Amino acid sequence: MSNVTTTPRLRAFGSREVGPGRPVYVTGEIGINHNGELDNALALIDIAADAGCDAVKFQKRTPEICTPRDQWDIERDTPWGRMTYIDYRHRVEFGEDEYRAIDAHCRERGIDWFASPWDTEAVAFLEKFDVPAHKVASASLTDDELLRALRATGRSVILSTGMSTPRQIRHAVEVLGSDNIVLCHATSTYPAKAEELNLRVIHTLQAEFPNVPIGYSGHETGLQTTLAAVALGATFVERHITLDRAMWGSDQAASVEPQGLARLVRDIRTIEHSLGDGVKKVYESELGPMKKLRRVPGVVAEAEEAVLAADEAVASARV
Repeated sequence: MSNVTTTPRLRAFGSREVGPGRPVYVTGEIGINHNGELDNALALIDIAADAGCDAVKFQKRTPEICTPRDQWDIERDTPWGRMTYIDYRHRVEFGEDEYRAIDAHCRERGIDWFASPWDTEAVAFLEKFDVPAHKVASASLTDDELLRALRATGRSVILSTGMSTPRQIRHAVEVLGSDNIVLCHATSTYPAKAEELNLRVIHTLQAEFPNVPIGYSGHETGLQTTLAAVALGATFVERHITLDRAMWGSDQAASVEPQGLARLVRDIRTIEHSLGDGVKKVYESELGPMKKLRRVPGVVAEAEEAVLAADEAVASARV
């Protein structure tokens, strides 16, 4: 593909780098699970920070642009009473005052924040803040105007690929350019069925876009499949988070509650440490069992020499 460059697979997220050889960048997607309440958003930021997440993510829309005109006046029941759909969209949307408070709280807690803008006005809004990246929701992957606006910011862009064909993904990469993006495998159902996650697409994307970091945006229930995505090579992970899955809202059921989020981050870090470098070696901790269990003469001495050589190589590399 003509627009895929040979840029190394590392992307700048503020002061952090995302990509192979770096810790998985774990994002708690708050989205609109705050239900328009700033206190909920701040509590979710605390939960993500306490769990060890690297960032939280929101969604930013201009309701009059993102809501089809024929849906504006449709009435619906909400926790705040019966209201039109356009009024509901405004009810759950944060403005500048709320995002200033979010920005300050994230700085205080030492956690990044960014958002998925759904229109170009939302991009301009988010550019008022020093966010480390922008995110393209799967639903926006075919919105070339939005993609061009995001490319023009010069920031790293995370592109989710749910509900998208390979041709559409290639086109989006061409519009964005491949030198500053992270591609996220995703399945856009809420919650997603395990048999429809197709996690091996992570390898497919790695093969087709060898110089682009590949991540995973999960909408399933449970944690196991997200951990499998990390084992398959995802360098960025995003899961929706909630105070309580029983809360009102379309994304709550596919979200992770506080205790689950803490387990997820803990287990991701364990997997990172366990993957290693792929080079087969004998560890010093294995020599004791080897002496007890191996009966062939000479093999223990050979292994001890290999361990010593490996230790010397590590020491030389540190000088």
